[in-house]
Amino acid sequence: MSLEEFLLNLHFDIDKASVPNWEVDWEDAPLPYKLYRGLPEVPFSLEVPLTLEELEPPIKPDLRKIGHFLWYVYGLTQVSQSVFSLDSTAVSANLVQSYRRFAPSGGALYPNELYVYLKIEDLPVGVYHYDVAHHRLVLLREGNFDSYLARALGNRCDVSSCFGSVFVSTLFWKNFFKYNNFSYRLQGLDAGVVIGQLLEVAKRFGFATGVYFQFLDRAINHLVGLSEQEESVYAVIPLSVEPTIWSTNGNEIDITSAELCRELTAIQPNHYVRSKRVKEYPMLTKLNEASLLETTQTFRFIEAKESLNFDGQAEALPQVNRLSYDLASACRKRFSLDMDFVLGKVSQIQLATLMQEATASFSYRNDLDGANWKNEPRVSLYGCLYNVEGIPNGAYYYDSTTHELRKVHPGDYRLQLQSGMSLDNVNLLQVPLCLHVAGDRESFRTALGYRGYRIQQMEAGMLVQRLLLAASALGMGGHPLLGFDANLCDEIYKMEPHGLTSLIQIPIGPYRHRPWLKGSLKS
Repeated sequence: MSLEEFLLNLHFDIDKASVPNWEVDWEDAPLPYKLYRGLPEVPFSLEVPLTLEELEPPIKPDLRKIGHFLWYVYGLTQVSQSVFSLDSTAVSANLVQSYRRFAPSGGALYPNELYVYLKIEDLPVGVYHYDVAHHRLVLLREGNFDSYLARALGNRCDVSSCFGSVFVSTLFWKNFFKYNNFSYRLQGLDAGVVIGQLLEVAKRFGFATGVYFQFLDRAINHLVGLSEQEESVYAVIPLSVEPTIWSTNGNEIDITSAELCRELTAIQPNHYVRSKRVKEYPMLTKLNEASLLETTQTFRFIEAKESLNFDGQAEALPQVNRLSYDLASACRKRFSLDMDFVLGKVSQIQLATLMQEATASFSYRNDLDGANWKNEPRVSLYGCLYNVEGIPNGAYYYDSTTHELRKVHPGDYRLQLQSGMSLDNVNLLQVPLCLHVAGDRESFRTALGYRGYRIQQMEAGMLVQRLLLAASALGMGGHPLLGFDANLCDEIYKMEPHGLTSLIQIPIGPYRHRPWLKGSLKS
């Protein structure tokens, strides 16, 4: 199967993309976090702030603040135990324990890892792994790597003015063991959700950020000490308290991964994943190989597209202010709803605030937009609405530039959407807002090659996380879903003529509180 055919099936016909008769070996499942052995450790304070409401001034952080930052981005926040029994008469049942974080992840498997290059007081300068299990840093490589990192980014960032950089990686086996080839789609989305959470937390901490999707992969992986057959960095996010260090235009000197890698001795730090039988994932390996950038001459911009021109009736949404909320509280309240939705009327104010906040907060610096980093976003929002105050039931496109809903089709699409779900874990008849993130049907393959697919999935994940945070702050809940019929949704919204497709489905609405036993570790 060609890579192009594989990606097409991954989106429109997953059965053709996955290995048939796949059996999940739960007894040999990997840990949901990576553990390094025999390396220097730096513990963080466990006394994290309980609110993140006010924006902090841009002050260079100390070790304590970095610990708070990383915990809110990707730290362990909850231990969840669920009981499953296929037989109601069984004497015993299976107890499944999972470790949750503020950012959602497919199956709570968290295939991504965080590495940080830090230059702060009370800490040796170097590259560290964020040890989620113990809330600490593990030193991988000591030294100042400003010049190395700057060149790996194509000299498009003043790394010397940054106090740190975050590397978001994907550890392939961590969710391949369950989802097979479908994990490739999940891994990009999960990485995007983590990046979206990171950018929102960074705002509260007063950090300036930018996301680099294009970099010399082998040079970055070499710096961190990753084997590309097992794990690869997907995004680099410099952190600074100086907002003017970003650039998209590097110098014209061509830099290659090979010449950078020769400057540093290879490291192979020992780590533990628990699985004793790690199976091969050849399609993921081939796609990762095809997505690698070997030279800075291959870095590209994506030309901004004009806003979609819809002929449908416009429903003007009420003008609302940007949502002001406690990010910590919204993170704690957020969970992925299943049968918890309760049909209730959603006001126009709630809908307007949700859509505006998600799209307005999505604007971010990146290396795809060129000089104008506030270009038209590459992902957009559609929705099938039901029981929204003053809005006729129907399928709509949200025009973020005019803050209007553009009607595509009138009617109630809940049953049709329900029929397109592969699992009946959500009752869409109880959901007033079924939103879809849409993106380029070809995943920008002409401009970015196969790397465009994972970048598109990351941007979709970033927008999803903004939606979930805004919904939580408004007292509603949501559940990102990939088990939906993309062809069906594309037809409902008439996307194909616009060169778009539905990337992910997010039901959002009021919910009943789940009858669960919860404990707190707050002192």
